[in-house]
Amino acid sequence: MDTIPQRHEDELGLHHLQVLDVLLAERSLTKAARVLNVTQPALSKTLAKMRVYFGDPLFVRVALRMEPTPKALALAEPVRAIIERMRALRSDHAAFEAATVERTFSFFIIDAGVAQLLAPLVNRLSTEAPNVRVQAVNCDAQHIDLWLESGLVDLAIGAFPNLTQGIRRQPLWRERYVAVARKDHPRLGAGPDPGPDLAAFVAEKHVLVTAGGTGHEHLSVERAVEAAVPRGNIVCRVPMFTTAAMIARRSDAVALVPMTLGRQLAIDMGLQLVTPPLELPEIQIAMYWHDRVHREAGSQWIRGVLRELFQEEHARPAGRG
Repeated sequence: MDTIPQRHEDELGLHHLQVLDVLLAERSLTKAARVLNVTQPALSKTLAKMRVYFGDPLFVRVALRMEPTPKALALAEPVRAIIERMRALRSDHAAFEAATVERTFSFFIIDAGVAQLLAPLVNRLSTEAPNVRVQAVNCDAQHIDLWLESGLVDLAIGAFPNLTQGIRRQPLWRERYVAVARKDHPRLGAGPDPGPDLAAFVAEKHVLVTAGGTGHEHLSVERAVEAAVPRGNIVCRVPMFTTAAMIARRSDAVALVPMTLGRQLAIDMGLQLVTPPLELPEIQIAMYWHDRVHREAGSQWIRGVLRELFQEEHARPAGRG
């Protein structure tokens, strides 16, 4: 009697090849697990299976790194070729019909961008693409390019000057900064002109948003504030602009936030906007994607939607940057 063939549990799938590809790039189980968004024990189990399959340890520990064996190095090029071919097959044959397609787009974006972009985008998708979902993900600066390349993230949105190799960039708008404070602040906003002079402004207590580990250009603004405001007057450091605004709302501290976010927070949280008397750089907000998805239909569509919603007329065309 004929029987249904058993599935070969010892065969490798595309996931295994992706793991090998990332391990070759990272030379670390911890870092590779972060890039692949899996637990380290799960990654170790996958590596163990590949070692059995290829009859080779593939990676050996040397000091703090996982160094590839000659067998792993020999596999690097053919594995990458298979991965790229599979991506090409998906792009070549998967039509993108916004009205009917089911897909989730992942963005790497800090909280100011989440507040600015996601609500208008969700409203647009609800009418044009009801089965398309979006999610904002966390990723450290060292891995944004790898996440874009691997497809774990479709787009990075913000100001990431270190994203260059194999990454395309489309400017959206230029961002200035404004200070926010509660409306009944005892010193700010008391007179006809709410803008304090430099001495009065730096004498206030400040909540500073830190961009450490994100690779975001906000770091230049952070450094400018640290240079102007006495260290003792920076009473709190937080990783999110919305958190800084909440602290300002419930205290006498002030917080610097992007202008587009500040205007919305002033309405939603009853804050006042204060012009900071500091020389602060403007930041170019852009979206970033990898070369490999430049012509992929879904990526082209979501980028087009974001351009229509947020791109300023003077922004230059897409290119490598």
